[in-house]
Amino acid sequence: MEWLVTVIGAALVLIILRDVFHTLWHPTRHGGLSRLVMTLLWRLSTRGRKSRRAAGLAGPVGMVTVVATWACAVAVGWALIYWPHMPEAFSFSGALKPSEHSGPVDAMYLSLVTVATLGLGDIAPSADWLRIIAPLEALVGFALLTATVSWILGIYPALARRRALALRISQLRRADPAAGDLASEAGGAVLDQLAADIARACVDFLQYPESYYFHDGPSDISLALNLGYAADLAKQARLTDHSGARVAAAVLAASLDDLAAVLDERFLHTVGTRQQILAAYAHDQGGH
Repeated sequence: MEWLVTVIGAALVLIILRDVFHTLWHPTRHGGLSRLVMTLLWRLSTRGRKSRRAAGLAGPVGMVTVVATWACAVAVGWALIYWPHMPEAFSFSGALKPSEHSGPVDAMYLSLVTVATLGLGDIAPSADWLRIIAPLEALVGFALLTATVSWILGIYPALARRRALALRISQLRRADPAAGDLASEAGGAVLDQLAADIARACVDFLQYPESYYFHDGPSDISLALNLGYAADLAKQARLTDHSGARVAAAVLAASLDDLAAVLDERFLHTVGTRQQILAAYAHDQGGH
């Protein structure tokens, strides 16, 4: 029975480490736990469409919740590894009586102290295998900290790129270029750059799928509410006589198709056309 509890604890730790790996270090995957937490908070925050403030908090609160869940689950897992072997496999300081400090609370205390790399030393493993296992928990705790910082440093630049793209499309809409303006080298260059930026946004959704659950805010910086105009530009430019503009428009349309495919496969699940997917994306992000 003692070893069964230890195996359960080890399994819990491995499950969390797998989720961390797929969330942070496997760009084309999305960790199951992080996806569940972020999706749930997003659905709760956007229910009823009464408050954009709640939707704006979904992403940051979701990230904090995911990281806290990882840390707590790892601590519980290692506590389950320690608990069945207390007190005989541990040494205690002179102020502690082993028989009185060998319960689940003490195992959790030891786990938290270890994962936080505090190393107080009042309870320390004495069995050889535990003297190896305990430092591994400290390494996992340090890895969680650095991974969280890396996650934040990666996801916020992706959000900035997405909002800059939305602002660029909004500026084009306000400029309202005519078909004759698009049928030129300058018009083709604008469309080509737009296609490149949309392709970059597509990659960001693949590498940082959690960024989907960050609400963009006003319509000028909301990609979901501006993609429709980019599609209109591509359609308009493909009807011009300028070969460069037509090629750029075709690339832009392909970029929009790729982005719609990623959005639908990972988040929306409409199995519809590009127009239907982009409309669903706008609705899910606060469009009407």
